[in-house]
Amino acid sequence: MDPYTNPFAPGAGSRPPELAGRDEILNAAKISCGRTLKGRSARSFMLLGLRGTGKTVLLNEIGKIAREQGLIVSKVESPERETLARLLYPEMRKVMRSLSGLAAARQLAERGLKGLRNFAAMFKIDISGVEIGVEPEPGLADSGNIQYDLPDIFELIGRAAKAVDKGWILLIDEVQYLSEADLSALIVALHRMSQEGLPVLLVGAGLPQVARLAGEAKSYAERLFLYPPVDALDPIPATQAIEKPILDEGASIHPDALSEIFEYTKGYPFFLQEWASTAWNNAEGPEITLQDVQLSYAETLVSLDNGFFRVRLDRLTKSEVLFVEKMSELGDGPYSMADIANAMGRSQSSLGPTRASIIHKGMIYSTEHGYLNFTVPLFAEFMRRQKKAVEG
Repeated sequence: MDPYTNPFAPGAGSRPPELAGRDEILNAAKISCGRTLKGRSARSFMLLGLRGTGKTVLLNEIGKIAREQGLIVSKVESPERETLARLLYPEMRKVMRSLSGLAAARQLAERGLKGLRNFAAMFKIDISGVEIGVEPEPGLADSGNIQYDLPDIFELIGRAAKAVDKGWILLIDEVQYLSEADLSALIVALHRMSQEGLPVLLVGAGLPQVARLAGEAKSYAERLFLYPPVDALDPIPATQAIEKPILDEGASIHPDALSEIFEYTKGYPFFLQEWASTAWNNAEGPEITLQDVQLSYAETLVSLDNGFFRVRLDRLTKSEVLFVEKMSELGDGPYSMADIANAMGRSQSSLGPTRASIIHKGMIYSTEHGYLNFTVPLFAEFMRRQKKAVEG
């Protein structure tokens, strides 16, 4: 069929044509945004899920909902080697500047800009003269300890926003890359917003270990956030995600073809999009048949192996690759650390640094004490395909 009218979008963070199976999360976010603007108590969110489940798409959708409701929206992605102070400073400054243009919020926002100047100095953030004319205020966000200074800045943003019946929502992707100190500071800042009843929300997205990391950073984090899981889709929403876009384009897909895609992808959204997109391009139409889907399987695997899977494997060192190879040889996870160590002929303690490094790189996570699993769905199958190809 015509590739120019292909409705599917298997890109990183690209919104699928049909965002199926996520209504509960989006409705909860909409309610939180609305309650925030009304001065009511609202809990922040941490979206948790494996790679390719659509967390970034949901963050973007929540951002749209928040804008429609009247909140000021900031979105950042946490890189592995960046501090929270540097990450948030440009966004906090933009929010303060926008609020300073509103008469009722001007005094609070201008004080916030003074605090931000102190904040930038304490955390060695190059502001390149953008705050010319803004004098620092001694004692405001100038301790050099982000756990004390960030809540001060958040409070000034919250009070300025409240003065003009607005609110601020901060969206942070890849939360698992924040250091423990930075995550703790973020939680403390959100806790103060909750205590003071200020219109500031956080929606974070990250790998499954984020809930544990947040709890370790601050014990009250489990009460501060909701942790909705972003999992693989069940059969009905998975079918809807594929079939509706096809029907909207005036084509159709055979039920057996839908079942085949779901069975092999296990309902993971990125894989659904990839296979459906390939099947569309290869089908003569106007119906995508079971044969079209089956003939597109090998091409889909090549695309996934060379892209989605390969870019993650290439981040690992040789010793780390060996570690995940041994995991995959044990079947599908979760994997006992004792079994991995036994397969490698090593002690568990000697593998500790390797394990920690792979976790930090976001490739594996601890499902429970002594057990690991891949953060990338179907990664074990990919590793077994690679080994089979090498062995001929």
